[in-house]
Amino acid sequence: MPETGYWAVFLIGLLGGAHCIGMCGGIVSALSGPQPGTASVWSRQLAYNLGRISSYTCIGAAVGALGSASLLFNRFLPIQLALYVLANLMLIGMGFYLMGFTRVLVGVERLGQGLWRRIQPLSRHLLPVRDWRGALPVGFLWGFLPCGLTYSVLSLALVSGSALRGGGLMLAFGAGTLPNLLLAGMLAMRYRNVVRSRSFRLVAGLIVLAFGVYGLIRAPELGGRLWAGVVCAV
Repeated sequence: MPETGYWAVFLIGLLGGAHCIGMCGGIVSALSGPQPGTASVWSRQLAYNLGRISSYTCIGAAVGALGSASLLFNRFLPIQLALYVLANLMLIGMGFYLMGFTRVLVGVERLGQGLWRRIQPLSRHLLPVRDWRGALPVGFLWGFLPCGLTYSVLSLALVSGSALRGGGLMLAFGAGTLPNLLLAGMLAMRYRNVVRSRSFRLVAGLIVLAFGVYGLIRAPELGGRLWAGVVCAV
């Protein structure tokens, strides 16, 4: 995927490490023990994250297809533009969230809590995780965890206007979150303390906020080069 927009979403996932660790840190820590052996830990961590990223990709494809089928982007530019502005406002909100203004996206995260209450009990039947076969479905279910960062990127997937682009966006985002959660799972608190430090969160939040501000400035051309190949342009 050569388009810059996919790299931008990858970077958003990478910079959102503090938030990802806060949301999924407990489960990745549980996957690091008590089974002995480094190979066993790595296999469980990788399987969990593969399941989680697969879930993101499926949701992104569904949202992208929904946008393509129901909004007829090629005919209704005002609708497309409004959703594009909303997507960038979500990124700005996520930037503030990362900087410590944690109430900004609380309302957005509540939108998915109804679905999560139905899905979470399914994961309990799969715990404790003893090998990668158990970690894979747990990761897939955990991909539905209500998360403001995930919803911010999903809003871009909706504007993408196709299942392929929507799935690709969420795949790039999931890949960006992977290093943080792998390191958090293997190094536990030592890495988490660095990523969740105030200075890291401030820098990460400012960069994500900048993506949203840039997108709003370039709204008349739907993001220009930054979101080229991602947003369905007329």
